[in-house]
Amino acid sequence: MDSGKSDMNPTPDSAEDNAFFPSPYSLAQFTSQISNLSDAEYPSAYKGGRWKVLVIGADERYLLLDNGTFFSTGNHPVETLLPMYHLHKAGFEFDFATLSGYPIKFELWAMPRQDTEVVGLYRKYNAAMKSPRRLGDVVETALGQHSDYIGVFIPGGHGALIGLPDSSEMKALLEWVAEKNKFLISICHGPAAFLAVGEDSLLYRGKKIVAFPDVMDAKTPEVGYMPGHLIWKFGEKLKRLGFEILNDQISGQVHKDGRILTGDSPLAGNALGKLAARELLAEVNRKD
Repeated sequence: MDSGKSDMNPTPDSAEDNAFFPSPYSLAQFTSQISNLSDAEYPSAYKGGRWKVLVIGADERYLLLDNGTFFSTGNHPVETLLPMYHLHKAGFEFDFATLSGYPIKFELWAMPRQDTEVVGLYRKYNAAMKSPRRLGDVVETALGQHSDYIGVFIPGGHGALIGLPDSSEMKALLEWVAEKNKFLISICHGPAAFLAVGEDSLLYRGKKIVAFPDVMDAKTPEVGYMPGHLIWKFGEKLKRLGFEILNDQISGQVHKDGRILTGDSPLAGNALGKLAARELLAEVNRKD
């Protein structure tokens, strides 16, 4: 850990002009080769075969920052794969979608590569995540009265800030989730997608969530996690939408508000997965 303190400079990403990965120091501090995956045993797993979770991934890697640099981002592996692992073990399958239909981008520098279960799940779904559906096609064809989606999962990673908050397709999906009383699961920066409903919407007035705090985003450039500051603060915008954000630090906190299930950071990936698996299993048991 100490060896990283000498290098807080973000690492250049040679695939794009003025783009950067996190610094060696920040990677040493904020990532691990082993995740906190645990307690993923579900003796009464769902075996009905119908109900699936729709995963909305990031399809853009480069996030423009206030100083003109790009942060090389995508979806965070731990925030994506740990909740998925629990839902998979609980018997649910997945469909994947991105705005463009192009492959889901991952922050592979945060992959817990010595975690055989997590890496195994990534390999299992890798082909599907490289060939997701276009979100507009999902909205047009798969959200009818007899949809097989029991819920929607929006993983974190700063890639969730790109496109999704301004997407009319995302807006339509979120309104369908609320209308049909489906589960809405998200973590860290994933709730930025909720902004798609627009500030005039009453959909989330008074709802409570946890998410990655703006105050911590503002501090990450100090250790080279990002090469600059965000242009806009997604927490502030969520509050204007009517959300109450319960956390101002990260601790692995999760929260349930009706069928909105959220986690505060990568630290919450395992707990959010357990919460989501329990809630979805309870729902399919009621349906049966």
